[in-house]
Amino acid sequence: MKNVLYLDCFSGISGDMTIGALIDIGLDFTQLSKEIKKLGLTGYRLKCREAMAGAVSATKFDVEIIKEQKSRSHKDIKKIINGSSLSDKVKKVSLDIFKCVAAAEAKIHNRSIDEVHFHEVGAVDSIIDIVGTAVGIEYLKIDRIYCSNIPLGSGNIDTSHGKLPIPAPATLEILKGVPVYQGDFDFEVTTPTGAAIVKTLAEGFGKIPGIEIQNTGYGAGTKNVTIEDNHHHHNHGLPNVLRAMIGREAEAPLENSNSSSNFMDKILHTGDTIMLSTNIDDSTPEIMGYVMEKLNKSIGVLDAWLQTIYMKKNRPAFKLNIICTLKEENNIAELIFKETSTLGIRRETINRYCLEREKQILKLPYGEIEIKIAKLDGEIVNSSPEYESCKKLAKKTGKPLKDIYRDVTLFLSKT
Repeated sequence: MKNVLYLDCFSGISGDMTIGALIDIGLDFTQLSKEIKKLGLTGYRLKCREAMAGAVSATKFDVEIIKEQKSRSHKDIKKIINGSSLSDKVKKVSLDIFKCVAAAEAKIHNRSIDEVHFHEVGAVDSIIDIVGTAVGIEYLKIDRIYCSNIPLGSGNIDTSHGKLPIPAPATLEILKGVPVYQGDFDFEVTTPTGAAIVKTLAEGFGKIPGIEIQNTGYGAGTKNVTIEDNHHHHNHGLPNVLRAMIGREAEAPLENSNSSSNFMDKILHTGDTIMLSTNIDDSTPEIMGYVMEKLNKSIGVLDAWLQTIYMKKNRPAFKLNIICTLKEENNIAELIFKETSTLGIRRETINRYCLEREKQILKLPYGEIEIKIAKLDGEIVNSSPEYESCKKLAKKTGKPLKDIYRDVTLFLSKT
C-alpha cells in the first residue's frame, strides 16, 4: 500500500508552513536539524514551537537568521545541495523545487536560469524550507502527494525588486496549469516557495483522494485572518495554517460499505489528469499521422486518438484528443501548437479509474512476447498481448501476426 500525503491549502502554503505541517504529522525535528546541517550553511538557528492559530493547535517552524547572508545564484544553490552528504532522493527533490522557482524568476526578469539571483527565495531560510520539505517526504516515506486547489490572496508586497502585486509574478508563473482562486485574503497566502513545492511534488489537485487517514497535522503561517459570516453577522477566525493528512491508498473496500462502492474502492483512482482536444480542418492525413506518432512517444501522454468529424460548410476534419498528466500538460500543448495548424486547444480536468496493471513475459514455442495483465482486487480480469512485442516476433519468425495473436489467446485460455 502506498503512503499518500494530501496538502489542504485552505489558507495558502509557504515553505515554513509546509515544514511545520510535516513536523506536526511526524517528522522528527532533531533528525531534520541533523539533515539540514549537511548543507554546511551558517548564521541561522532552527526553531520549532507549538502555536495556537485561531482555535487550532499547530506547529510553527522558523529559520532565525543570526548573521547577514549573501545573495546566491541558482548555480550557487545547486553547488551547495550537490556538494552535501544528503541522500540522492533529497538532493533530487530539492533541486527540482529550486529549478521550478529559478525558471519562473528567469522568465520574469529575462535572465538565464543559472544567473538568477535569489534574495527572498535564496535567503538561507528558503534553502532550508525547500531541503527540509524534501527531508520530510523521505523521513515520512511518502509515495504520492496530492493537493487542494490553491488560494492566492491579494494586495501588495514589498520585495527586493520593489513593491509587487499579490500574488507575486513568480507565484503566478509557477502555478500555470494548477487550479487556483483568489480567496478572502488581503495578504500573500501562497509564496513562490510554497507554489514551487506543490507544483513540483503534487500528482493532482482537487478533492481528497481515496485514502485511509492515519494522521493529520497543522503548520502555522505568520498571520491569522478574520472573515465575515453573512448569515450570523459575527466574525470567525480562519486559522492561517496548512493542513496535512497522511494515509494509505484505499485499496481494500470498507467492510460496511455497499456493494457498488465496494466495487469502485477496488479500482485505483488516479487523481487529476488533463484532456486536451482540438478540431483541425486544414491539414493532411500525413501530417496528422506524424503528429500522432510524436504524441504517442511523448512523456506524460496516457492516450491519444483521432476522430473524423464534419465541421461547418460540411468540411471533413480531424478531432485530435489527448489525455495527459498535469505535469506534462504545457509541453504537450506546445507540441500541438508547433506541429499542427490549430489556433486553440480545449482543456478539461478529468478523473480516471484504472485497474491495477502489470506486464508479464509469455513463452511461446518459437519466442517470447509481452502480455498486459489487469487485476481487480488481486484477481486477473483481463489479459492481452502487447502489439509491438507481437509485431517484433512476427518479423523475426516470418509468422503471420494473426497466428501469433491466435497462439497467445489459446495459451491464455488454458492458464
